[in-house]
Amino acid sequence: MRPSGKKTRNTDAEHSVHGVLIDVYGVGVLMRGPSGIGKSECALDLIARGHRLVSDDLVLLRKEANGDVFGFPPEGTHHHLEVRGLGLLNIFHLYGAASVRDLKKIDMVLELVPFDEVVGIERVGIEVLSTRLMDSDLPWIRVPCWKGRNLTTIIEVAARNQILRWSGYDSALEFEKRHTERLCESS
Repeated sequence: MRPSGKKTRNTDAEHSVHGVLIDVYGVGVLMRGPSGIGKSECALDLIARGHRLVSDDLVLLRKEANGDVFGFPPEGTHHHLEVRGLGLLNIFHLYGAASVRDLKKIDMVLELVPFDEVVGIERVGIEVLSTRLMDSDLPWIRVPCWKGRNLTTIIEVAARNQILRWSGYDSALEFEKRHTERLCESS
């Protein structure tokens, strides 16, 4: 039994989502995007770097009374990751118990977007996007994908940046503030 200035995208009615949920530095990152874009391969690379798999392909959702949304794998698929060309991999057996989790709070949604469909991707980071998942707002990052791009590092940095934001520091806002001060001084 399982344990019990914004733009918003709405996904209220979902109780499961297509994607990969991974624990990156303690941040629950739900990777979403079209089938075949590389979510599972990114997850495998993150696991090899010491992060933890929660669920691959289908993530079941549960909302707590405080509004937190948790994700977990469907029965029978826990600890498994499907990688095209390799098939189903048992991450627990390949990497050990520290490489998997059965449940994780979802802290952010990271959407992988094909490069040819990139429109309106945030470049500076000042505009904070959010998405609704089970009637809760979560940070939403859209990352364009192309061959050779190191998505694993980008996902790790996104998680680290989220940790900084939780502590009250926002590098984009800090940059904008310093830039504005310099402009005012020079005029």
